Amino acid sequence: MTSGPLSGDRRIAFVISDVDGTLVTSDKVLTRRSREAVRRLEASGIGFTIASARPPMGLTSLIADLDLRHPIGAFNGSTLIEPDGSIIAEHLIPEDTAREAVRGLGALGLDIWVFAKGQWNLRNPHGAYTDLERRTLRAEPTTVADLAPLLDAASKIVGVSADADHLAACESRIAEALGNGADVHRSQAYYLDVTPHGQGKGSFVDEMARRLGIPRARIATLGDAANDVPMFARSGFSVAMGNAGEAVKRAASTVTATNDDEGFAEAVEEFFLTR
Repeated sequence: MTSGPLSGDRRIAFVISDVDGTLVTSDKVLTRRSREAVRRLEASGIGFTIASARPPMGLTSLIADLDLRHPIGAFNGSTLIEPDGSIIAEHLIPEDTAREAVRGLGALGLDIWVFAKGQWNLRNPHGAYTDLERRTLRAEPTTVADLAPLLDAASKIVGVSADADHLAACESRIAEALGNGADVHRSQAYYLDVTPHGQGKGSFVDEMARRLGIPRARIATLGDAANDVPMFARSGFSVAMGNAGEAVKRAASTVTATNDDEGFAEAVEEFFLTR
């Protein structure tokens, strides 16, 4: 691990943060201290945005609360949106891969959500974690009898289970079954995300570097889960949350406090505002 970001002409110019498990608390609260940390970044001339597994609809309130002014990465970065919610670029899961994913997740006994055509679609509105997702997205799901008609337009497919150990075991099986058709990562202990292959948070870092006209070495990233590791690998400095797993911590430049102990704000204050 390194003690802090690079200095001189390679100092950090832009920060990208994951949302759930990183920027917000376990109760999905954006704290006053985190808001202030983002404001101070901008006041110091350091840009800021977010990259999240959430769909665009689940990022609207954060965009407003933080007054974000740069493109945002939804669906793990595979959909790029403007702060006003308009889509800049969108990648979908290939239809054959989406159908195989739904078959595989169903065979493993997982509840299945399909994010497609701007909606959160599912068959069981009372399944595990639906109430949590309602609160997180501030939106209601669309209940459908059949998910199949949506699979030619799927941005993300999620396998959901309250059995975290079972879901962890499912991750490798689904990833192997889908191969290079999709990226497969747990975004939470209870969510297994299937998203477009090669269009994750790592590619989002590349895209932001291109748009900003700065080297990736001047971008810093913060996250807590396996889907954040590609983002760490593409940025000049990375911070893992204290609540992250050991593999995620090892992949980062340094580690901060947990998301429930103001880890995001502490990292911003220690690594980006005092150097």
